[in-house]
Amino acid sequence: MATRPLGRTGLDVTALSFGGASIGNLYQAVTNQAAHETLQAAWDAGIRFFDTAPRYGHGLSERRLGDFLRDKPRDSYVLSTKVGRILTPLRGRVMGDYGFVDVLPFEQEYDYSYDGIMRSHEASLHRLGLDRIDVLYMHDIGTDTHGEAQNAEYEPVAFSGGLKAMQELRAAGDVKAIGLGVNEVEVCLRALDHADLDAFLLAGRFTLLEQEAARPLIAACLARGASLVIGGVFNSGILATGPVPGAHYNYAEPPAEIVERVRRLQAVCARHDVPLAAAAQRFPLSNPAVASVLLGVSNKRNLDRNLASMDVVIPDALWADLVAEGLLAADLAPR
Repeated sequence: MATRPLGRTGLDVTALSFGGASIGNLYQAVTNQAAHETLQAAWDAGIRFFDTAPRYGHGLSERRLGDFLRDKPRDSYVLSTKVGRILTPLRGRVMGDYGFVDVLPFEQEYDYSYDGIMRSHEASLHRLGLDRIDVLYMHDIGTDTHGEAQNAEYEPVAFSGGLKAMQELRAAGDVKAIGLGVNEVEVCLRALDHADLDAFLLAGRFTLLEQEAARPLIAACLARGASLVIGGVFNSGILATGPVPGAHYNYAEPPAEIVERVRRLQAVCARHDVPLAAAAQRFPLSNPAVASVLLGVSNKRNLDRNLASMDVVIPDALWADLVAEGLLAADLAPR
C-alpha cells in the first residue's frame, strides 16, 4: 500500500490506517479471535499504520493491538495511541457508560496534567506490551467533549502541562510525533499557539459532507509542515449507508438538511456509477495536508468493502458535478 510522510517527523504512514475503537468493543462485543482476524486482514492488505487509545474498551483495544503487533518487526509499522485519560481499577465502583461493552474493569478519569500525560504514556506501553509508541495524541480536549465550563478548566492545564510533557517525550526520542486526536478544529488551532505539533487526528470535520470547518487547520498544517489523519469519513455512517431510515450522522439521528444533502451527494455519485461510500473514503486523500484515512472496522467483511473502495475509478467529472451543484468547494475538489 502506498505511503505518505507524516509531517516532518520522518515517519511514513500508509494511506489507509486501522482505527482500534471497534476491537475495543465499541457498541458490540468482538471476540479476541475476531479482533485478531480483522487485524491480520488489515496487515495482509498492506496497512501498517495502527491507532488505538486507552478509552477504547478501557484498555482492551491497546491489549489486543499490542498482542497482534508484538511479533512484527518494530520498524515495519507505525503505532499511535492517546493520552488524557487515566485508567484506574474499578474495585466495586459503577462504571460510566462510554459506548463500549464487555470492557476491562477500569474506570476512565481525565487527566491532562504534565504528570497525567507521563503516567498515561507509560501505562499504554504496559498495556501494549511494546517498548515504543510512534505517535502520541492528546485525546478529546475541547468543548465538544467537555462543554464550555469544564473545558475552561482542562484546557489551560493541558496546554501548559500536558503539551509540555508530550514535547519532552518527543525531544527524548520516546515518541516521534505528537498532536491532538479530536472532533473539532478550534482546539487544534489553539494548541498550535502553545506547541509545534506534528499531526492531528481529526474525526468527522473533513468529509465529503462537510469541509468548511477544516479550512483553517488545513492551511495551518500546510504552512507548518504538519499532517492530518482523517477519521470519521462517513460521518458516523450516513455516507456509507446513504440517507436510509436509521442512518446516523455524528452519532445521532441526522437533521433533515443533512439527509437532503446526502441524498444529493448520492445522486451525483450514482450518475457516475460510483458508490457514495467510495467517494467519501477517497475524497480526503486528495488533499495535500492529509497523510492517512483511518478505517474503524470490527470484521474482515467491512474491511474488505473499504479496501475495495480504493480500486473504484472515480472520474474527474464526478468532482466537477459536485462543485457545479454547490456540494463541494472548487478549491477543495480533487485534481
